[in-house]
Amino acid sequence: MPIMKSAKKRLRQNIKHNLRNKAYRSALKTQIKDFLSVVKTGKVQAAEEELRLTVKKIDKAAAKGIIPKKTASRKKSRLTTKLNQTKAAAQQKS
Repeated sequence: MPIMKSAKKRLRQNIKHNLRNKAYRSALKTQIKDFLSVVKTGKVQAAEEELRLTVKKIDKAAAKGIIPKKTASRKKSRLTTKLNQTKAAAQQKS
């Protein structure tokens, strides 16, 4: 346990930030899972809307420093690739 007053404050802040970051990271994972489940159904229009929301959430997380910027870029790239594969599959069926 910290002894100095400033160290006690830093501990309180760390706990708060940790909880906030954990909640945001969890919401981000949920959003990604929602997108992937829509992609599995093959609904292109709904998947495009989910991708827009997911990319927005990823960008916010990167801006707040919850995830690194390169991680955000990689996630967006991979999710976009999944959507493009779904579009291609849908076009072949038509």
